[in-house]
Amino acid sequence: MIKIEFAPPLVNTLAEGLRREWLETNGIGGWASSTIIGANTRRYHGLLVAATKPPVGRMVMLSKLDETVEVGDETIELGCSQYPGLVHPEGFKFLSRFSRGLFPEFEFSLNSNEIRIRKTIAALHGENSTVVIYELLRGPQSLHLQLCPFLAARDYHHLTKENPAINRQCQFSSGSLKVTPYEGVPDLHIKVPGSTFIENPVWYYNFEYAIELERGLDFREDLFSHGHFRVPLVVGKPLAVLISTRESNGRDTLKLFKAERDRRELLLADAPIREDLCESLTLAVDQFIVSRDNELKTLIAGYHWFTDWGRDTMIALPGACLVTKRFEDAKRILRAFTSSVSQGMIPNRFPDSGEAPEYNTVDATLWYFVAVWKYLEYSGDEAFVRSEVLPALCEIISWHEQGTRFNIHIDEDGLLSAGTPGQQLTWMDAKVGEWVVTPRHGQPVEVNALWYNALSITHQLLERFGMLEEARPLGHRCRRLKESFIAIFWNERLGCLFDYINGDYQDEAVRPNQLLALSLPFPLLAETEALQVIRIVRERLLTPVGLRTLDPQHAEYKGSYRGDQKARDAAYHQGSVWTWLLGPYITSLCRYEPNALPEIERILNHLTQHLADAGLGTISEIFDGNAPHEPRGCIAQAWSVAEILRSYLEDVVPLRNKRLSKSVPTKTGAAV
Repeated sequence: MIKIEFAPPLVNTLAEGLRREWLETNGIGGWASSTIIGANTRRYHGLLVAATKPPVGRMVMLSKLDETVEVGDETIELGCSQYPGLVHPEGFKFLSRFSRGLFPEFEFSLNSNEIRIRKTIAALHGENSTVVIYELLRGPQSLHLQLCPFLAARDYHHLTKENPAINRQCQFSSGSLKVTPYEGVPDLHIKVPGSTFIENPVWYYNFEYAIELERGLDFREDLFSHGHFRVPLVVGKPLAVLISTRESNGRDTLKLFKAERDRRELLLADAPIREDLCESLTLAVDQFIVSRDNELKTLIAGYHWFTDWGRDTMIALPGACLVTKRFEDAKRILRAFTSSVSQGMIPNRFPDSGEAPEYNTVDATLWYFVAVWKYLEYSGDEAFVRSEVLPALCEIISWHEQGTRFNIHIDEDGLLSAGTPGQQLTWMDAKVGEWVVTPRHGQPVEVNALWYNALSITHQLLERFGMLEEARPLGHRCRRLKESFIAIFWNERLGCLFDYINGDYQDEAVRPNQLLALSLPFPLLAETEALQVIRIVRERLLTPVGLRTLDPQHAEYKGSYRGDQKARDAAYHQGSVWTWLLGPYITSLCRYEPNALPEIERILNHLTQHLADAGLGTISEIFDGNAPHEPRGCIAQAWSVAEILRSYLEDVVPLRNKRLSKSVPTKTGAAV
């Protein structure tokens, strides 16, 4: 595992500390998260963000828990917050080390290193609970900590201001504080063993969140505190604090922490190969796998603000659950979406507040076929696929043939067409008000590559399960579709594929979508054409951290993802770099350019470096199209992590091993 570690002067530098964030997730949709210096920069940061209706209904319950060290008559504040024109306190100046291994750890050095304190934070799997462990590594036999909890108790998308509705009352007994912040909001329990609690109910004003300001959103918040804990800290005796929506009395916090450590160590022990990058990505991808409706599972698309999206889930599933051999999780995910099929479509997303699923997508359903195919390939679970999934696949094809929502239908040439005014149906789905930024109505290239794979996969499954009469017509349609695809989409002038066709209009924008015609289980192009596609993608779209969504030579290219929502959405798929696209790119290289291993290694090295930037230990959603390709969007994106892990284990490692085996010397010194 790659252990990320920072020391002075970086940890004592405000700007460097603010750009690096840690994330702890709890397996049901909640988390703890902030920056490495303790200053919250997002409305989504908090020490306990609870999923009250797993995996949704998220609420920032406890925003912060600031520490003050008492040594004799001296007090030293270790917290950090931004206010208008002011940073206070400046506890980051006492940081001597931050590391991210299994957990985020902070070490503080006080009084010329005479006092050293370590803080470790862990979100507990399967519940809305966060553990914070304080250890006095060096110092007087004992000192005292003051711990001041700052409550938000709000929906995670919104900010709060001073209001009379806050419940100023609290209950404290035997080291445990219980607060019911507002009517209808879960209780908050904070257990600090051996502590006393000094009540002082008061509002604190104008916490500023720098990234919200940068994003053109509300960025100031008021937080409430009921008072502070005071507790001795003794060398050799860890202080384990439990913050939870569950009653905390009677629970051994150190045992809970040990169980979470054991769970993560087991994940590492079960990693497909014992290499640092693979182990780190195995841990990272675990953050996205969460429970839904008790027995089912799903994948969170990204932290901090996404829930589970059909497209993201199906693209990420092979890297999250199959190469990592989490087959039961994969089955529960597929079962969750199979049960939600409606009019031949899986949901585009499940909304935050538990409303009915939304179905405005043309490609998510087709990615479902690919996920099913790979599930069978890895698990060999024929019984599940035949009895529960295959009927859904056949139903989906039937609906697409007769036509379904959003004018999704089959044209006379056998290609799949979709699109209605005001709708964004492909993965390039940014929309501002009624403005669909990248509409791509008609026949998108990747949608038809996916449609070909959907037909091919169903054809193969029907044959595999002895349903030959049902399989035969699908075989004919696959051959016809392949012929139509090549004839219609090949752009002879540029030597690549058109991005989409709409009647007589052929869109020549060079985008990465065409790679799916090469990288999916059933490719559509011959080697000569495939190599030409790879060449133009490499020349115009490739960056060290992913592929641009649009050729920089295009008039509508946007190289910076900054500003308010309209400015950001205008760049989202019009030049911004997406890491997940490296999965199809790496797969294509391994299939058609086996000598490209040095290029792939350079890509992986860049991503390894990125693990120590932005969201630590994970991979961001997007990057600026222009150098230096600053990370943007979500700090942790499921398909970014999963597609790198999938392509690495599925394509790169076998190719590397194959080439190594060919170069093993014989006894005479000749290469075999």
